[in-house]
Amino acid sequence: MISEGDLVLVYVDERRSRVVRVVKGKTLHTDRGYLRLDDLIGLEWGSSVRLSTGVTAYVLRPTLTDLMFKFFKRVTQVIYPKDLAYMVLQSGIGEGSRVAEAGVGTGFLTAVLAWTVGSSGHVYGYEINKEYIDVALRNLEVAGLTSRVTIKNKDITQGIDERELDALFLDIPNPWDVFPHLHDSLKPSGTVVVFVPTLNQVLKILSQARESKFLVDVRVSEVILREYQATTEALRPRTIGVTHTGYVITSRYVKKAKTQET
Repeated sequence: MISEGDLVLVYVDERRSRVVRVVKGKTLHTDRGYLRLDDLIGLEWGSSVRLSTGVTAYVLRPTLTDLMFKFFKRVTQVIYPKDLAYMVLQSGIGEGSRVAEAGVGTGFLTAVLAWTVGSSGHVYGYEINKEYIDVALRNLEVAGLTSRVTIKNKDITQGIDERELDALFLDIPNPWDVFPHLHDSLKPSGTVVVFVPTLNQVLKILSQARESKFLVDVRVSEVILREYQATTEALRPRTIGVTHTGYVITSRYVKKAKTQET
C-alpha cells in the first residue's frame, strides 16, 4: 500500500510521468489535469487513478532509474543507463564488493554502484567540488542508499585512502594520473573502469596503460542504444535519441605484466 511520505511515479503517458512525494494537502498539476496526493494514500501499487479532467493515470513504485532521471537534482553531466549498466557488469562487482569512484558529481554512478554492492558492500567516492557532494548525498538519501556510501572532498590523483578494493571507477578528465596509486589500493585482478568523452583521452589512457605494465585485458567500448517508437501502428526507430555519450575503458590490475611484442 502507498503511505504518506512515499515516492510515487505518476504515469499518464510517456511524455507525462512524474515522481512525486506523497504529502497530505499537496496537489500534482499536469497539462491533463490535477491529482490530489491525499487520494493516493492507501492505494495498492499499480492502481489507476483519475485526474481532474477524467484522464487515467497509474501510480507505480519508482525504479532507481526513475528516481535518477525524474527526481534527483542534477548539477553536472551524467552517465546514462546504457553506459552505467555496461560499466557495472564489466567490473564484476556485486553484493559485498568494496569500490572507489572518482568524479561523483550528481551521483548517478554512485547510486548504481551502491545499489549493486548491497548492504554488505561499500562505495568510497572522491569529489573535489563540495557543492556537488552536498547534492549527491541528497540524491542518495532519496534513493535510500546513503549508508552504503562515503564521499570525500578530496582529489583522488593525490592518493587513494582505501586498500583491497575490488574495483575503481574513474569519471574524471585525467584518469591516468590515478594509475600510480593502484598498487596501494586495488586487489590483484581488480578492475579499473574509466569513462571519458573524447578519443584524445582514450589514446592517452591506452598509452599510459601500456607503459605501466600492470594493466592488462584493456578494452575500449562505445555503447550505442537505439529505442523504438512503441506503437503497433507505426513501429520504427525514434527520430530523436541519445547517440554518443562517451567511451568506456576497462582493464584488470596485476602485480606485474610481461611486455608483449606487437
